[in-house]
Amino acid sequence: MSATFVYDGDCAFCTTCAQFVQRRIPTRARIVPWQFTDLAALGVTREQAESAVQWIDGHGVVSAGPVGIARLLRDAGGPWRPLGWLLGLPPVLWLAWPLYRLIARNRHRMPGGTPACSLPQAQRDAQR
Repeated sequence: MSATFVYDGDCAFCTTCAQFVQRRIPTRARIVPWQFTDLAALGVTREQAESAVQWIDGHGVVSAGPVGIARLLRDAGGPWRPLGWLLGLPPVLWLAWPLYRLIARNRHRMPGGTPACSLPQAQRDAQR
């Protein structure tokens, strides 16, 4: 089983980032919005998927946020692999997690973001 990278498909900013990964980063992982995958089969809860991107390796080990991004970059190899190793180092992760959370909280303000990006998924579902 190959790895899977899960992101929020209802967020335009997240989708733009996922499309960049698909075009520019040659990972072997399947890149899917959490809304269109069986989260339970991946061992990920809806709450986890709403709070951060998720990397699920081929053995079911789940890594979230910048740890998941680091694993994706290492999987891609080439010039991305050293960036993945760097991002995965504890001192870098100590900085990466607060930055990731800041971006996640403000993703509706990021390029490509929309007001819908700032709403919790349950609230978005109620509006449909």
